[in-house]
Amino acid sequence: MHPILRDAALRQWGAFTASDVARAGLAPVDVQSALRRREWARLRRGVYAERTVLEDAVRWGDTASHRLQCAAVLLCLGGQPAVSHASAARLAGFLVPESDRVDHVSLTDAQQWRTGRGYAVMRAGLPAHHIRVSGLFRTTGPARTLVDCARSWSLEDAVVALDAALHSEAVTGAELRTAVLEQTHWSGIGAAARAVGLADGRAESPLETIGRLRILGSGLPVPELQVDLHGPRGFVGRVDAWWQDAAVAVEFDGLVKYTDPFGNRSPAQVLWEEKRREDDLRDLGVRLLRIVHADLGDAWPGKAERLSSLLATRSPTAPRVRAVPAQRRRRPTT
Repeated sequence: MHPILRDAALRQWGAFTASDVARAGLAPVDVQSALRRREWARLRRGVYAERTVLEDAVRWGDTASHRLQCAAVLLCLGGQPAVSHASAARLAGFLVPESDRVDHVSLTDAQQWRTGRGYAVMRAGLPAHHIRVSGLFRTTGPARTLVDCARSWSLEDAVVALDAALHSEAVTGAELRTAVLEQTHWSGIGAAARAVGLADGRAESPLETIGRLRILGSGLPVPELQVDLHGPRGFVGRVDAWWQDAAVAVEFDGLVKYTDPFGNRSPAQVLWEEKRREDDLRDLGVRLLRIVHADLGDAWPGKAERLSSLLATRSPTAPRVRAVPAQRRRRPTT
């Protein structure tokens, strides 16, 4: 590949333009020849990428593919808008609902509002501290991106994404609250504020987030999350949710724990270890309730009633357990 085109592609997320081709001294016939030989691929009118770059992006997954799509749109628009909303969330690797994983690029610009084939530019303020620069292009930063998304996503989808971002340390709670306050009068900011208020970086999976929201929505007491339980002989296990007064624990049980266990363990070994741990907790007077994905739909009222009953009654045996909030390796989210 010509050095000028290679340099342009490196700065433009893998894409280059007809103007870049002209600067490299290549003629339109050279472009047509490269397209016919399938050495290049046309992304949009006047925007190209090497075929291998396109194939690699498809193989690497959603983030790489969408990044190339964003580059093509930005080059057609002169590169001025910033990648934002769901597009910025996809590029950052945040959890994005399937409904927003479409071939559509979301952008924001301080001066213009426009739509076109496969993209929309929203007009809104873009203070310098909300912007991240990558090559020739700009994206909104993590906190601005998540709050923008939370203004239009469902509460559940927004809290799932916020929990995951907090847990991975991509953003802090303070940064999210500041971003909300900076958009006080924007459409949907009330929904974003509610989502930020419910977010908790201790959740380790979407199942835990959604389960916590179901518990809160049922009017049940707020549990302590990620608690280490100790018996007379020391540490017994960590539970996802814990109610001290009732000695009740909840485990949000995902299927992947058993179908694809970590640590080179077999599914049978994981199941056996889980059984032994549960037996040890019950011996200490802990009452344990498991919640799986299927429980969060139509079956939830029955599961919520069972949990409510456990929380309203004393354990038949005096609990002999000491609960300690798990020590996270990550910095606090506040």
